[in-house]
Order: sequence, then C-alpha cells, then structure tokens
Amino acid sequence: MLIRVPSRNTPRPSEITPPEVYRDRRRFLQMGLAAGLGLSIGALHGPARASTTPPLAFTTGSFGTDEPLTPRQDVTTYNNFYELGTGKSDPSRNAERLVTEPWTVTVDGHCLNPGRYQLEDFLKPHALEERIYRMRCVEGWSMVIPWVGFELNRIIEQAEPTSRAKYVAFTTILDPENLPGQRLRVLDWPYVEGLRLDEAMHPLTLLAVGLYGETLPNQNGGPLRLVVPWKYGFKSIKSIVHIRFTEQEPPTSWNKATPREYGFYSNVNPDVAHPRWSQRTERRIGELRRRPTLMFNGYAEEVGPLYAGMDLRKYF
Repeated sequence: MLIRVPSRNTPRPSEITPPEVYRDRRRFLQMGLAAGLGLSIGALHGPARASTTPPLAFTTGSFGTDEPLTPRQDVTTYNNFYELGTGKSDPSRNAERLVTEPWTVTVDGHCLNPGRYQLEDFLKPHALEERIYRMRCVEGWSMVIPWVGFELNRIIEQAEPTSRAKYVAFTTILDPENLPGQRLRVLDWPYVEGLRLDEAMHPLTLLAVGLYGETLPNQNGGPLRLVVPWKYGFKSIKSIVHIRFTEQEPPTSWNKATPREYGFYSNVNPDVAHPRWSQRTERRIGELRRRPTLMFNGYAEEVGPLYAGMDLRKYF
C-alpha cells in the first residue's frame, strides 16, 4: 500500500544516491535552505555525481514506500520506449536522438483555458517534489523509482475542463526523422494514451520531469512524462507534447494495436491474466525470486473507490 511518510521514514539515503552526496543534499533540503537561497541541488554535489543529467530543486513529498529503490543504473538502462527502439537497451543507446529543446506542450479540447506553452513556462508555476512509487510493467517485471514532478491535477485545474470533458488524452512527440522506432510499423504513431478524468485528477497521478533528483533522462521519457503507479507502465506515456480533454474515450496506441491484450484501463490486477501469461507474480529488477503482484500495484486503498461497481475483467 501507499505510505504517507514523514522524512524520517523515507528510504535510507544510501538507497537513492551515493551516501556522501545524499547526506549533504537531504540535510540542506530539510533545513529549507536550498530554495530559500536559490541554490540548485547540483551546487551541493559538485563533480561527485556520475550522471550527466542536470540536477533539480525539489522538496521531499509525503508519498513513498518502505521498499528498497531500484538502482539508478537499472532504471535508466532497462526501458520500454519503442520510439527509441524495441530492445530494452535501445532507449538508453539512442537517447540522444530525442531532441528535447525547444519543447512545447499544447493543452486543448473541452476546456476554458487552452494554450500552447514552452516547457519552461508550462513547468514554472509548479513546485517539484520527490515521490517514490512502485512501477509494474505489463510484461511481468517491476521497479521502485524516486520520481520528481507534480500532480497532474494542477494542470487540469488551470485548464478548467468543461462539463463535456470526461477523459484526458495524451500524445507523445512525432519525429520519425530522428526517432528510429517511429520508422517501424510497430504501432500507429504518434503514441497516444488516455485516462478517465477522475483518474487524471487523482493525487497519485504525476507529471514527472526527473528521477533520482535529476532531470528526466530521454530514455525514461524526458522531458515530461506521465506516472500512474496503479496501472501497467505503458499507460505512463513518455515525452508528452499534447494534453487534450475529450468527451469520448480516446483511442490509445496499445489498445488499438492489440485490444484483446491491452485494455483501456490496464489497472494492475493479479486476477486478470494477460492472454499470454499470468499476472499473479512479478520479477522485481535486481531480485532473483518472483513476488506476488499486488492489486492496483499496492495502491488499492487509494484508488479502489475509482472503480467501485465496475467489472474489472470486462473493463481491464
């Protein structure tokens, strides 16, 4: 289940970054000085970090888990991001092919305040926080990742959807000239995903711009991705350029490609098997033994009421 944790119960510093780096950063954040003095996290680290992605300024969020984190190396090199290739290592190898500057995000559809924003203007009003979520892939493997971002509901409230808005559709970048996977007929490009409006408004639904305290790597969906922790990972669309409020359920990429295998909801559910494998267990990256899959990926207490009375086998 999801745990609201005060700072003393967050995962051990050594589980997130090298101890000598993390001690200084966490102490600074707890003192509230980083934001107050206008210092970036990187000023506390210097050359000690091995990563090449810029650090972010953020606070420690109230949501987390008591589980060890998946090592950053695994999180950034074992990925599904078909725009950059269909192999697990293809996204990290081809990450530089994704051009993220400049980047714009369009918000439109059934809303009172549509707009097209430069990424920096889109993000500027929203303070960032770190949230540690479980991530469960439909393929049967899982991770625990410290995301940095903000709740999607802030964007929705700013857009002011009308009474006709029942769903939110998300679209990723279309750039087949640079993205090798989009030159393959694996999916109908660009990649599209969607949520029911109440799912999108739920406080667990995150727009992420970073992980492990640093700017989101391209292979993980930089510069802006969705994180919906109670759904299978492919619902958390990467590299978002368009957010649209719709009256009808939006067609989504994997559901269009293989509707028998990938439903619109795609909630993590151990009782609903994939047509080609069971979903009762999962392999946590870095562990040898499989573990039981939790209903709604362990977030049933928080999100279960969204689906009260629904047949989750029919609406899978």
